Amino acid sequence: MSENDPKFAVEEVDAVSSPKRAFVEDAPEETAAQKLDRKRDYLEGFLAAKPEGVTPGEPGGDIYDGVVNALKEIFDPEIPVNIYDLGLIYGVDVSDDAHVMVTMTLTTPHCPVAESMPGEVELRVSAVPGVRDAEVNLVWDPPWDPQKMSDEAKLELGML
Repeated sequence: MSENDPKFAVEEVDAVSSPKRAFVEDAPEETAAQKLDRKRDYLEGFLAAKPEGVTPGEPGGDIYDGVVNALKEIFDPEIPVNIYDLGLIYGVDVSDDAHVMVTMTLTTPHCPVAESMPGEVELRVSAVPGVRDAEVNLVWDPPWDPQKMSDEAKLELGML
């Protein structure tokens, strides 16, 4: 294909027939029992399906999702919200050989769990099936602020 060839074609038509209109009278008849039966949930299969072609270390993969679920089980002792929804987790990187690197921060450098929280994160992430080893990188830049919290966390704390 050269530069002068058009990338699309234009088709001109004289008229287009309008689609058939839907009327209540055309709906199939249902008995009272059929109306009360639970209708098929069309989203059931869609919501349960996993994306195709996703490696375990990508979002949607088994290892990545397992790490995120493990992080959601760790709660800040002063705030009744898990550290993932609190916005303390800046990144979860899973290498091809199942090495997990978690980049996180704390609400303040003077946080009472500054010494123990990274160790707990490392232990919990290491316990996820499929993880070879875990490493936690504690950073202070950018500093944490309440805008990093998920909407669920803000709702839990009465900020929405």
